[in-house]
Amino acid sequence: MADSVPSIGRIVHYQSYGTPGGEHPSEPLAAIVTSVDDRGRVGLAVFYDNGISHKADVPYSWADEPEPGHWSWPPRV
Repeated sequence: MADSVPSIGRIVHYQSYGTPGGEHPSEPLAAIVTSVDDRGRVGLAVFYDNGISHKADVPYSWADEPEPGHWSWPPRV
């Protein structure tokens, strides 16, 4: 599914940065694609436990493990 092109309304994962001291680790969060540019970067509405955050110009994570600040397709379970 990594070869699929993102489109508005798709549900993806956004990998959070976590906190520098490690109080909150980097983790995958549910997000909805709100915009897509011609480079494949997306705008996201990211769902945190305490609210929603909007992110712009978010790149796709091509790494085997999700990279903080990137989006990826949710794994199939």
